[in-house]
Amino acid sequence: MATIGRGVREIRIRDEAGAYRVMYIATFTEAVYVLHAFQKKTQRTAKRDGDLAASRLRDLARRAR
Repeated sequence: MATIGRGVREIRIRDEAGAYRVMYIATFTEAVYVLHAFQKKTQRTAKRDGDLAASRLRDLARRAR
């Protein structure tokens, strides 16, 4: 997920109730951080979902310095 940030990955889940996404980063030694998890309503990922994950990644990177 280079559009969110370097090292960010995505888990895609689909079942009879719908489609779900979990955006996470596992490049920090102390933990795997879930940046955002949500149910997909359309084929495309909403800009607000990507923006929220990117914002949380920036906050995490700031605290890691």
